[in-house]
Amino acid sequence: MTSLNASSGRVPGLSAAYLSELFSLDGRTALVTGGSSGIGRGIAGALARAGASVVIVARREPELAATVDELTADGCRAAWVSGDLSTRDGVRTVAERAAEVYGEPDVLVNCAGINLRPPMDELDEAVWDTTMSVNLEAPYLLGRRFGPGMAERGFGRIIHITSQQAHRAFVRSGAYGVSKGALESLARSQAEAWSPHGVTCNTLVPGFVMTPLNTRLSSDPEKVAALAARTMIGRNGLAEDFAGAAVFLASRASGYVTGQAIFVDGGFSVH
Repeated sequence: MTSLNASSGRVPGLSAAYLSELFSLDGRTALVTGGSSGIGRGIAGALARAGASVVIVARREPELAATVDELTADGCRAAWVSGDLSTRDGVRTVAERAAEVYGEPDVLVNCAGINLRPPMDELDEAVWDTTMSVNLEAPYLLGRRFGPGMAERGFGRIIHITSQQAHRAFVRSGAYGVSKGALESLARSQAEAWSPHGVTCNTLVPGFVMTPLNTRLSSDPEKVAALAARTMIGRNGLAEDFAGAAVFLASRASGYVTGQAIFVDGGFSVH
């Protein structure tokens, strides 16, 4: 006869303690640009609810205040800084003001972006310069400001939000697609520089998400339906779809994941 020795049940609290050890952001600080709307707001809320002290950076003060009020009402620790990420001086000012709130960030999320996509033959230098300033140069400058400090402290997480246009051309990729492709290259360069010192640098690649940044497409029901049909899940994305991936990349659990582009797109990119 074979005897079995099986546990009668889990130790109370064991799974909660294990998950907390892996994913909790207690004691961490995070800076999220573009955190007052869309994907950025979803990520800021996820990081805050996972325990991080979060500073949200964007332009419009009413949206910033509303986001922070919602988080603090839930018991989270959150604050906001309004600023302009389209100029180098503006980025530097925002960075210093944000660092004054809860201290130097352990997590940097670059979600702020500008979506100007005229036809290629109408793409002028002003659109090009503005797009690159907000979508690429601001993340570079913020990384340069905070990355070395993260490396010195032995822990850091840099997360960029890119786009399907970083990998394929459609719906007038233009300068926007170029900026997002370059942002993924920036993540790899940052990973090469700082990951030996405990700083992981990755990107999240959304599918089509119904956010203010995509108003041009989301206002067309036929295009919205066609984009949903391109996914494997059968729907377009929501801001809350990025919560789990963001917490994972911000936490201890992702310590061996760096330089990667992680698609959160319902299978859009492979369908």
